[in-house]
Amino acid sequence: MDAIPTIWTYDWVPEGPRGFVRDLRLRWAAEEAGLAYAIRTVPFRGRETNHLDAQPFGQVPFLEDGEVRLFESGACLLHLAGKDERLMPRDPVAAADTLQWVMAALNSIEMVSVPWWFLTMSGQADNPLGAWLDKRLGQLEAVLAGREWLAAGRFTVADLVMADVLRVRKVRERGDRPATEAYVARILERPAFCKAHADQLAHFRAADAVP
Repeated sequence: MDAIPTIWTYDWVPEGPRGFVRDLRLRWAAEEAGLAYAIRTVPFRGRETNHLDAQPFGQVPFLEDGEVRLFESGACLLHLAGKDERLMPRDPVAAADTLQWVMAALNSIEMVSVPWWFLTMSGQADNPLGAWLDKRLGQLEAVLAGREWLAAGRFTVADLVMADVLRVRKVRERGDRPATEAYVARILERPAFCKAHADQLAHFRAADAVP
């Protein structure tokens, strides 16, 4: 019997990042595809150096699947998506479309939204990335105003990662973008997301009780 994929995350995190640690993306993908998976952990304490052999930047998640070892959530997602056409279409044109929107979520939206969010949380009154973020979100709004899904005419891994990038509360609240808001809200109602999100919260809550 083949071993099931193992998703690695932290054993515990503070309250703030719970529900947003990126092992959630992998859990969600596995749930969407009906894939069994295991969760294993590395200690949050000492996280910058205690697992550099598996993740050279000291982050999570990372993935083990048989002989495959991967880090970076995008790479792990694409590996899992390749196991089931519900996440990655088999048609080469639709697959290419899906792949480009995965990259867009990570490189065109998240690349701006995460630094913007960090500067916002630092209390910087005049966030220099605000105009850039507004431009990118406005461009995405124009796309979503004309379609229900990003690629292939249906839900794919591209929607999974884009919705995860956009669901940060401060990003969702920035500006009036009804098509984007409807898109994110619709995707976050999916049973696979709800289960993955609840499971991650339960994982960290259980760790609160460990001395």
